[in-house]
Amino acid sequence: MNRIRQFMRSLSCAARGLAYALRHESNFQNELAFSVLVVSAMFYYHVTRSEMIVLFLVIMVVLIMELMNTVVERVADILKPRVHPYVRLIKDLMAASVLVASIFAVIIGLIIFVPYIIAK
Repeated sequence: MNRIRQFMRSLSCAARGLAYALRHESNFQNELAFSVLVVSAMFYYHVTRSEMIVLFLVIMVVLIMELMNTVVERVADILKPRVHPYVRLIKDLMAASVLVASIFAVIIGLIIFVPYIIAK
């Protein structure tokens, strides 16, 4: 019974973190909006099951990277950017990792969707 209670507490913490990102992180909100568009396009164009899997994977990579970026920024903000020049560099590198993941997702999306768009 104790394990179930611990698991439920963990789920509650995760839900609280996700709710925070949904309410306060505009980049996460934008990425989620694009994700909804991509999922809608998946059903509109009737992509294959394997293409769906790939698209869901790249969507999740971008969203996870954005959450990780938020965590690093919050920790860095505790230290204040004026404390050490590496704090700014760390924040920039995390933002760059989200950008690279997003570019990767766009490229994968184009590779998958362009043939469907051309065929219609």
